[in-house]
Amino acid sequence: MKLSARNQLPGKVKHIDTGMVTAEVVIALDGGGEITSVITKKAVENLGLTVGKKVYAVVKSTEVMVAVD
Repeated sequence: MKLSARNQLPGKVKHIDTGMVTAEVVIALDGGGEITSVITKKAVENLGLTVGKKVYAVVKSTEVMVAVD
């Protein structure tokens, strides 16, 4: 699979919290840290997502905000 998105972060599914329509998917990134995605319940089913499955968090954005204290 080839994507134009430059930010492809490999990891494993740590937790899936499924609601009526959407699901919150927590991914433990290979480089450390976590990222959370909210996707449809149907997408979770179509992708066959389960805890421990190897996935990529793909970030495609035209704007990234940076903040400091």
